[in-house]
Amino acid sequence: MAATAALALLASGQAAAFQTPADTATTAKPMKDGTTAEERSNTARLNAEQAARARSDNTVYAQEVSAAQQQVAHDQQVFTEETAAYEAEKARVAAMSAEERMKWEADAAACKAGDTTRCAAPTTTPPR
Repeated sequence: MAATAALALLASGQAAAFQTPADTATTAKPMKDGTTAEERSNTARLNAEQAARARSDNTVYAQEVSAAQQQVAHDQQVFTEETAAYEAEKARVAAMSAEERMKWEADAAACKAGDTTRCAAPTTTPPR
């Protein structure tokens, strides 16, 4: 018996020598669907690993979407503020131009009416 155990130990490795016939029968015996208990165990483990990776990927994706939405909201706010500042400056310049034009028109009308103090200085052409 010792010689048989030693031969088994040398021939198939330590793990095979210490297995009982009942251990090998349960892992090798196929289920009704043709899979063994070891295959089912490996499948369950792989499925759990894949599900964990998928949850992790989904979490990362959700964080990226949230960050992108926050960036879009920030960019929209900056655009709105810059547009408002531009429109305010445009209105200020238009009002200033309108005021200057009204003053010029009043001065031109007064000059034509004879008030020479409101006439524009004559333009001189540079000598050629």
